Amino acid sequence: MIAREDLFLLLPTLLRGKTCASDASSELSSSMRFRLATWNINSVRLRLDLVSRLIKSEKPDVLCLQEIKCVEDRFPEPELRALGFPHIAVSGQKGYHGVATLSRIPFSHIERRDICGRGHARHLSVKFGEANGQGSSLVLHNMYVPAGGDIPDPIANEKFRHKLDFFDAMGAWFGGMRSKYKNRMIVVGDLNVAPLPTDVWSHKQLLKVVSHTPEEVERLGRVQASHDFIDVMRRHVPAEEKLFTWWSYRNRDWRESNRGRRLDHIWTTRSLDGTTVAMRVLDEARDWPRTSDHVPVIADFVID
Repeated sequence: MIAREDLFLLLPTLLRGKTCASDASSELSSSMRFRLATWNINSVRLRLDLVSRLIKSEKPDVLCLQEIKCVEDRFPEPELRALGFPHIAVSGQKGYHGVATLSRIPFSHIERRDICGRGHARHLSVKFGEANGQGSSLVLHNMYVPAGGDIPDPIANEKFRHKLDFFDAMGAWFGGMRSKYKNRMIVVGDLNVAPLPTDVWSHKQLLKVVSHTPEEVERLGRVQASHDFIDVMRRHVPAEEKLFTWWSYRNRDWRESNRGRRLDHIWTTRSLDGTTVAMRVLDEARDWPRTSDHVPVIADFVID
């Protein structure tokens, strides 16, 4: 019998009937079959070696990075193209924020939306399908939501106010889109909220800690409801089970203490419900040298 972890590693081959991930773009005539990874890398230039390690070990077809912390012309595009990603879109900002989407699959219609009007590089979307001659397109949104500072008070802490306003703007934008039940969209990234009691190591102790306060959970819930988004990770891991993607650098032995939070997410619209055949949190990446405090989340999609 094949173990669950081994099956996940075999899925790119099983899905395509091929051994090379770069063949993904040729497999899109009848359906989209791809592996998607999302990771808050916390400086792509500092951790380019870890991005390379992720690519070589997990072989994603699409990789979404958050908090790249560089402007577009400082993004290591040649190195990432050499790793098999000819299609790259970047929304960068000097020293802060920033998101990037790397793909083996052609995409079009790149949008960089200034959510909340602060001039921050926190969103990037690309559209798959049109470049491949498919009738129905698929839009992938890569998001990095503000962390919100340390004080969960919108009056005393402007960063927390910004975070709540950002969610309001996200909800209004997604809610204003037409064809809620027909749109094919995936939303990934560091949303900086752990919504469920089992998304944190201690629900009771973190109720007044930024990322798990009732105000943030309620705002994130509004965004999710605005377009009836599906929480893909919880489709694969029951809500009763603990599930984390972030562990603080302050934890000397993060695995022993396991004081984690699920801050990173993958959502799909209702029309894509059931299209993820596997999902995994790559928690072993938290042990990599000079790593991010977030770990990658990986999902395999089969979309007709």
